[in-house]
Amino acid sequence: MQIFYTIIAFLGGLAMFLYGMRVMGDGLKSSSGGALKTVLAKVTNKPVMGFILGMLVACIIQSSTATIVITVGLVGAGLLTFHQSVGIVLGANVGTAITAQIIRLMDVSSGMDSPLYFFKADNLAPLALVIGIVMIMFVRSGSSKTVGNIACGFGILFMGLIYMSDVVAGFGEQLSSLLTAFQNNYFLGFLSGIVVTGVVQSSSAVIGIIQSVASSIGVNFQAVFAVIIGVNIGDCLTTYLVSRIGAKPSQRRTAVVHIVYNVFAALLITLLIAVGRMTGLISDEIWTMTLNSGGVANLHGLFRLIPAVALLPLTPLFEKITVSIVHDEPIAAEDQSAIAALDGLDERFFSSPAIALDQVERVVLEMSEIAIHNFDACVKQIYEYDPKRSQRIEEREDLLDRMTDAANKYIVSLSPYVTRDVDTRQQNSILKALICYERIGDLAVNISDEIEKLKAENKQFSVNAMAELRVAFNAIYEILETVTAAYKSKDTALAAKVEPLEEVIDDLIEGMNARHVYRMVNHLCDAVNGIYYQAILTNIEHISDKCSDIAVYILEKDNSEIFGNEHSYVHDLHHSNNEEYMQMYQADYDKYFGELERIPVTNKLEIPADYPDSEDSQAAASDKSSHRKIRKPARLGKNAK
Repeated sequence: MQIFYTIIAFLGGLAMFLYGMRVMGDGLKSSSGGALKTVLAKVTNKPVMGFILGMLVACIIQSSTATIVITVGLVGAGLLTFHQSVGIVLGANVGTAITAQIIRLMDVSSGMDSPLYFFKADNLAPLALVIGIVMIMFVRSGSSKTVGNIACGFGILFMGLIYMSDVVAGFGEQLSSLLTAFQNNYFLGFLSGIVVTGVVQSSSAVIGIIQSVASSIGVNFQAVFAVIIGVNIGDCLTTYLVSRIGAKPSQRRTAVVHIVYNVFAALLITLLIAVGRMTGLISDEIWTMTLNSGGVANLHGLFRLIPAVALLPLTPLFEKITVSIVHDEPIAAEDQSAIAALDGLDERFFSSPAIALDQVERVVLEMSEIAIHNFDACVKQIYEYDPKRSQRIEEREDLLDRMTDAANKYIVSLSPYVTRDVDTRQQNSILKALICYERIGDLAVNISDEIEKLKAENKQFSVNAMAELRVAFNAIYEILETVTAAYKSKDTALAAKVEPLEEVIDDLIEGMNARHVYRMVNHLCDAVNGIYYQAILTNIEHISDKCSDIAVYILEKDNSEIFGNEHSYVHDLHHSNNEEYMQMYQADYDKYFGELERIPVTNKLEIPADYPDSEDSQAAASDKSSHRKIRKPARLGKNAK
């Protein structure tokens, strides 16, 4: 039982160490995280600069894993390229060794008269805890809590180390035997370093354990060097597992290059030690010398620094190896044109703003087609649900978000070069349309989400509700087709047809809501279904609103008075006696309300056997046709009564 309680005591000390390191690291990241991300995002294409930045950031937050995870995130956001991230990864490997140098304060042993006595771990740990709790509980400044967390983390970390060292001191003979096994079997030491680091998920923690052993009974170079090499490999495996979840190929490459580099680094260190032993550079005295905590820290630092400096010129090789391991995901045929448009956002066009704006316009046009195709896929989910289609909807939405971010950044960077009024107007128009199409994509996904919730609860809409939704979807198909065609051709006459139809859609949604409320009040409709039905109607109405916004922006081309007064223009148009507007409104009203009124409010509606028609069914089954073509569901005809 004594062994059991001793193990529990050791694990308790380890838990304090890990928790202290987490608290201190979180405090450091929260106090400087934004600045660190900004600095990392501005790294140049020079690996040396990336190396220095990676090393500094890892020193500040005392975690190579956290530094690389931040880097992976920046790569995914497009703020860093994979090429730029390689230098940061190498630097982070070196910077994390600073934790071991802090822990070496365990070795300070001076009398009370010596200035070094202040830095003894036995004194620093409780002092840091006192400072931390005072900052957290009694100081009310904005940053006091963060400073307090850092101080408390520092104190808990050292208290854990002290506790582990006390436990280890009682097992000197057993640990000596274990380390002797490592010095006679380097592979076993190497493997143990990998496994323990993988379990603990922190190289600093494992090195800290070794340092606590070194402080208590001492370790020799021969016994510990293979373990430290294994720790370095285990550290990068942990980082890979953390960084690869849901990651894009470029992000996975950043995590994999960490492994590739550390494998090369391990081989290099092993080779240098072997050569050193054979040539006598590493003498028997050095080979068997006893290391204290500071010696372990120095050895760990050298094993990190020497490979990094020696292998830094080989970063292009690491990139090639990593790219050969992590391949690009195949681009769907329907996305190739959009990706090509993104590639066209080249800053070299800034010298000719008109050409640069045309490149952004190309991206917006691609976005319009993707948004329409996603809406079409969401409609199909209601009538012909397919889990694979849901995944494709999410992929298109991710692409839309990427295009929005890239186009926004490009337009902002282009702004200083735009001097002509005509280019300024085009820039404003593009930016507004960009936001609208991105929002239409979001609204389509909202509809898909409501359908997913409905499916999760094993619910479905009534036949009447499904038929009513068809009418609204038909109207949305038409308004999307119209406004997109108008935007492509800059046809103001076509754009003028959008607002009457948008007003009809508003009235249509209001009428459908009234029918829905009637069913709810008379207990003819499931309450849960009703919530999802109303949510879908709300998103449909908002899509038509965004189409209206785009149409108004197109009309500004021929009517400068609209610019800056869009809402007033639309309000005045709705309350005017414009004959052309009223004729278009009436035609659209008769068309869609005629379809709606043919659907009974409460009676059961039998859907014809050919509904949707075979062409739509085949298209929905394959879902492979180009997103450039809008596939409309079959509309309710006179036989649907």
